[in-house]
Amino acid sequence: MKLDLSGKVALVTGSTRGIGRAIAQSLVDAGAKVAVVGRDLSRAEQVAEQLGEARGFACDISVPADVTMLVQSVEDAFGSCDILVNNAGITKDNLMLRMKDEDWDAVLETNLRSAFIAIRAAQRGMMKRRWGRIINIASVVGLIGNKGQANYAASKAGLIGLSKSVAKELASRNILCNVVAPGFIKTDMTDAMTPEAVAALSAQIPLERFGTPEDIAGLVTFLASDRAAYITGQVFAVDGGMVM
Repeated sequence: MKLDLSGKVALVTGSTRGIGRAIAQSLVDAGAKVAVVGRDLSRAEQVAEQLGEARGFACDISVPADVTMLVQSVEDAFGSCDILVNNAGITKDNLMLRMKDEDWDAVLETNLRSAFIAIRAAQRGMMKRRWGRIINIASVVGLIGNKGQANYAASKAGLIGLSKSVAKELASRNILCNVVAPGFIKTDMTDAMTPEAVAALSAQIPLERFGTPEDIAGLVTFLASDRAAYITGQVFAVDGGMVM
């Protein structure tokens, strides 16, 4: 049975490329109207046109007021915001000894605080409609940590804790909140890696390969649908078995 999101509106941050774009495409394919969000409006609009039933929006998610305004703009444009996917994120890697305060703050603000602001803004409409899906894209790094990524790991672990709290607060209003934690996924970033590095990392994965953005997108679309109506507060690692 095909997943049906007809009549639903989804907002996906960081959806002009990579995992976010695949999520946006999958949601459109399931019948949802999608707000494609990126820093550059022309790029977001271009991607939205390619996806189909979508519209581009620009937002610097590290700025709280801009995130709140984004949610309002999506509701004004589409009439609602039923599905919120907090996907956008950044890295500023370094060993803790050399990590600057501003690099710590930038990653936490972009990866964690922005999700809190977006959820706070979007939940109002969801509560009125008594239906909502919040899906936060974390990382296996938030589950196991990683050398040189203390800020990134903290932001993604924080996202998991935030999601569980949101799930408990909003469950009575039929608003579900879950986490998808990708492992190594084939994107522009991994394409720049050397074959030796890819081979070394793949050896750590039971399935012996990287995942694809579509692997993440399929699960997100399922979690956004009514077929996942009894699932909330859960963390799904999509990592080829790496951290099991």
